[in-house]
Amino acid sequence: MKILLCILISGLCMLNPLYADEFELARLENSFKNFIKCELTRTQATNHFQGKTFKITMIDFFDVQIESDMEIVTGAVQCFVVDKHTTLYAAVGLKKIKNTKQVVYYIIRNRDFSILATELIKYPYKERCKWSQYWIDID
Repeated sequence: MKILLCILISGLCMLNPLYADEFELARLENSFKNFIKCELTRTQATNHFQGKTFKITMIDFFDVQIESDMEIVTGAVQCFVVDKHTTLYAAVGLKKIKNTKQVVYYIIRNRDFSILATELIKYPYKERCKWSQYWIDID
C-alpha cells in the first residue's frame, strides 16, 4: 500500500505544471550550453580571439524571452585565452519548425547588449550546430 501511494504521489508531482516548467527550463539551459560549446569549437572562435588558443571555462544561461513566435535565449561564455579570461555574450533566436526547435538567429559579442528581436533578426543562422544535438530526450 505504501509503495502504491509513493508511486501515485510521484506521478502527481510530474503532472504539476511547475515541474514541467522546471524541466523545460533545464532542457533550454542544457541545449544552450551545448549549442554554444559546439558553435565556438566548430568555428575555433576565430573572430572573437583572433585565432589564439582558448578554453571554455564557463557557460552561463541568463534568460528566456518570448517575442512573437520566437524564443530568445541569452547567456554568457567565459573563456581563458592565452593568459587572461574573456567573456562573450550570446543570444539565440529559436523557432519551432516541424515540431522541433531550431536556431534561426544567433549573435555572440565581446560586450553585453540589450537584446531585441529586431536586432537579433539581423543575424540569421546557417545551421552548423543543431539546437538539440546533445540533448537526450528522456520522455
